[in-house]
Amino acid sequence: MAHRPPILLIDAASLYFRAYFGIPESAARAEDGTPVNAVRGFLDMLATLIRVRGADRMICALDHDWRPAWRVDLLPSYKAHRVAPEGGEIVPDTLSPQVPMILEVLAAVGITAVGASGYEADDVLGTLSVTQPGPVEVVSGDRDLFQLIDDARPVRLLYVGRGVAKLDDCDDAAVRARYGVPADRYADFAALRGDPSDGLPGVAGVGEKTAARLIERYGSVAGILAALDDSDSSFAPGLRAKLVAARDYLGVAPTVVRVALDVPLPELPTALPTAPADPDRLLELAQRWNLAGSARRLVDALAAPRGQQLPPTPQPR
Repeated sequence: MAHRPPILLIDAASLYFRAYFGIPESAARAEDGTPVNAVRGFLDMLATLIRVRGADRMICALDHDWRPAWRVDLLPSYKAHRVAPEGGEIVPDTLSPQVPMILEVLAAVGITAVGASGYEADDVLGTLSVTQPGPVEVVSGDRDLFQLIDDARPVRLLYVGRGVAKLDDCDDAAVRARYGVPADRYADFAALRGDPSDGLPGVAGVGEKTAARLIERYGSVAGILAALDDSDSSFAPGLRAKLVAARDYLGVAPTVVRVALDVPLPELPTALPTAPADPDRLLELAQRWNLAGSARRLVDALAAPRGQQLPPTPQPR
């Protein structure tokens, strides 16, 4: 059977934040002085991914609601430290104006971008990962998305912790090797361990190794909570006390961490074009925002033969 190229599901915010902090503003400005470092970096990342992964389908997932009320209702601390005084997410002043630029360029190129009211990009990615024909490759620097890995479909996570040029191509074995739990138990593991970057306190005194041992023994947070009520269970007294103290948190945290797989999404075009959908518009945007090099690299990647993975090439900045 012929190998089918993957669909790339892009965590857009994860990549453009990385691009913003990875490229100095002084190195990427439009003629009027407007910073375009996130735009340039993001487009170069897409070009590299298309070339290296041999993809012929792509969707960029957007954060239409970065802190959904249903998660906050369950756990008020969820991302609370990232709320700006005036409301909304704390985002660098010079990054926010670049997000609409990115979306305009994607539209001109013909790459689908989608978000959903009341859901994070993670939830959009999760839903697409179970509804789009595989193979699926999710691209993100968010560890929570390890839970989407499914060798049977297959769904892999291309983790960009070291950048797009040094992707960690992760399957279930990679998650087990890194954390000691299977991918489908990562959400329970993360709830136990906690994650300060998302405002998840975890269970006090329970680190990664203890969390992994608990998941191995009891299967899930629900299994742990059931065992706490079983007088025959053999928790060490100190550990039992820690888990009992965190019972209320453990009752809601897995739901908060677990990525939604049922986000209502419209039918979406997924095929990557071989040429820009609106070349005149793309040329106009490239000239206005000094994006000629990045736009050309993306167009060249789209025009190149696809269907097999290639070694990455350094991208000029």
